[in-house]
Order: sequence, then C-alpha cells, then structure tokens
Amino acid sequence: MGEQGLFIYGIVPCDVEPTPDAEGVGDPPGEVAAIQHGELAALVSPVGLEEPLGRPADLTAYEGLLDGTAAVAPVLPVRFGTVVTGEEAVEDLLAAHHDQFAGALAEFEDRMQYTVHGRFDEQEFIGGFLAENGTAAALADQVRGRPEAESREERIRLGEMISQAVELRREAENRELIDAVGRYAVANAPRQPSHELDAVNVAFLVGADDEEEFIRTLEEFAEQRRELIRMRLTGPLAPYDFVSAHQLVK
Repeated sequence: MGEQGLFIYGIVPCDVEPTPDAEGVGDPPGEVAAIQHGELAALVSPVGLEEPLGRPADLTAYEGLLDGTAAVAPVLPVRFGTVVTGEEAVEDLLAAHHDQFAGALAEFEDRMQYTVHGRFDEQEFIGGFLAENGTAAALADQVRGRPEAESREERIRLGEMISQAVELRREAENRELIDAVGRYAVANAPRQPSHELDAVNVAFLVGADDEEEFIRTLEEFAEQRRELIRMRLTGPLAPYDFVSAHQLVK
C-alpha cells in the first residue's frame, strides 16, 4: 500500500461526528472521521497520496458528505481535492485559523445554500427576439434556406446579435430574481453562466425561518416565466458559495 494522507472535506463544530456509515472519496472509499482541535473539528478520510482524485464518484462523495452535514450542523467546505499528510497537519490548520473558522461557523448556524439555475428555451427566446428586432429578423430571412457557406457572414452577424441579447436578458433576469427573493435570503452570490443559454444562475444563503417563503416566492417567479425559462432549484446545500475557508487551504 502506498503512502497515505488525509482528504479534508470541511470544518465543523467540535461536537459534530460523522455517521458510522459515512463514506469518503477514493476507491475503495475511505472511512470518514473527525479530528478535533479546540472548538473545531475537521471531517477527513484516508486517501493514497498517489491516488488520482476527481472522478465523478469522488465529487459526489465530497458533496454528499458536506450537504448531509449541513442539514444538521454548520459546516465550512474546504476546497475539493485538499489532501494533507496526516493528523498533525490538520490540527495545525485548525489551530492557525481557529477563531476565524469558529466565527464563520457561528454565522452559518441555521443557514443553508440554495442555488437557482435557469436556462432559456432556445426556440422561445429566439422567436421572441426576432419578433422584437427587425434587423435580426431580416438577417434570419436572408439566411433561411441558403447554404451555410453562402450565408456565412449573415449567420455570424445574427449569431452575435442573439448572443448579445441573451447576455443582456440574463443580466436582467438575475437582477429580477435577486429582487424577487432577496428579502428572504441573508446573502446572494451570482454565478458564472455554465451554458450559452443560461438565464439565471444565483446562489442564496437562506435562514431556516425563511426557507418556506423563499421557496414559495421562487416558485411564483418561475411560474411567471415557465414558457421561456426552465428553472431548477438545488438545495439545501452546504454554503459553498459563501465560505472563504477553502481559500485558506492551498
């Protein structure tokens, strides 16, 4: 067996313990444990130092452990793939940032992340755009039925116009989403689009007392746009987009 290290998932209060059946990353999965120091603990599991990480199963295990933990206690996610040489290195990390981590955990007590992602229906968006923009509609008429090579310049111009329209509408939809549900969130974090037709992509930090109203208001927002935008809510999650702890572990 090669040299072993410890994969760090996140920082939690010292009284948090992983469930006996919790499984970590690696093949086979490592057993998850909590290493304590002061008021803190780090959730870790053994992993070979030469073992490649990054398989879909590894990311699923990482997120599953953190999201499950966040359902019962505050947690500070550590950047995926962080591996140290042993327990002493983990204790050094907790000691060096003890007060900062403890303060952040207090802020995340009874707060969870929800991520809202929506994508434009391509046909609906382009149809609406062409109905409102005469120049783009004329270009669409020019390329319709013509060979791609013959109409390349017009197609490029039309594509650029559509792309710009998507970007402008995306900015507007993100603002409107934040305006609509922001009152029920402690914080929000707009995310980079993951697809050229993304309409909204925002993470929200929501307190337990506001979850019901947050979801209800979001459902109303989505219903108003259901023909144009396919919207998805993910959560509750660990506060990945609101924690800087991972930046301290290089």
